[in-house]
Amino acid sequence: MPDRGRVPAEVAPAVPGIAALDAEVSRCRACPRLVVWREEVARVRRRAYRDEEYWARPVPGYGPEDAALAIVGLAPAAHGGNRTGRMFTGDRSGDVLFAALHAVGLASQPESVHRDDGLELRGTRITAPVHCAPPANKPTPAERDTCRPWLTRELTLLRPTLRAVVVLGAFGWQALLPALPAAHWRVPRPRPVFGHGADAVIPAADGGADLHLLGSYHVSQQNTFTGKLTPAMLREVLTRAKDLAGLG
Repeated sequence: MPDRGRVPAEVAPAVPGIAALDAEVSRCRACPRLVVWREEVARVRRRAYRDEEYWARPVPGYGPEDAALAIVGLAPAAHGGNRTGRMFTGDRSGDVLFAALHAVGLASQPESVHRDDGLELRGTRITAPVHCAPPANKPTPAERDTCRPWLTRELTLLRPTLRAVVVLGAFGWQALLPALPAAHWRVPRPRPVFGHGADAVIPAADGGADLHLLGSYHVSQQNTFTGKLTPAMLREVLTRAKDLAGLG
């Protein structure tokens, strides 16, 4: 059984900044099942990556600490982010996402291969409600809830500049909404419903700026290979988010 150490609910609220948050996230061992899985994947490895050293730790968010736009996914892929140490990097989902980000002017290059490849995001930060690769890409509700304080703190630290969020998939949407009140946004009742192209305004609870919440189907292979999500559909959502965030 792995050593759980300090849990996110104890650590996250006191983290002073994004860089410190990323460092704390990368050391987390709070979910035993996920720790065992991410390290087993790194030990066995996929044949194509057998000569690579896997990251095999929680994958922190990526992007500037003064981002105006956030993109929220689900969790790192076992042989993607869990291998490379950067969100959506080194897998086919990331190929689709970064190509679209580059096409709309939010990424410096269309490919994200490894964490030292020089890619930079413009006013955009990518994160997830679960920071460890889960078996079958399915975190449990308990794992999602254990990880939520990291997301809550990230949103709180981004609060001065964050104006829009694109959520990739229903899991991320449902995980994000409970994290918003602690970051000083008031979630309407009834809650906004996820869907591709969903567009809701989350009012500020602190006199600051409101938050624009947009939904997109996840960039999973299942969605992109079947045409449920096309590059044009993703670019359309990202372009609207870019405009709402003031990055146009």
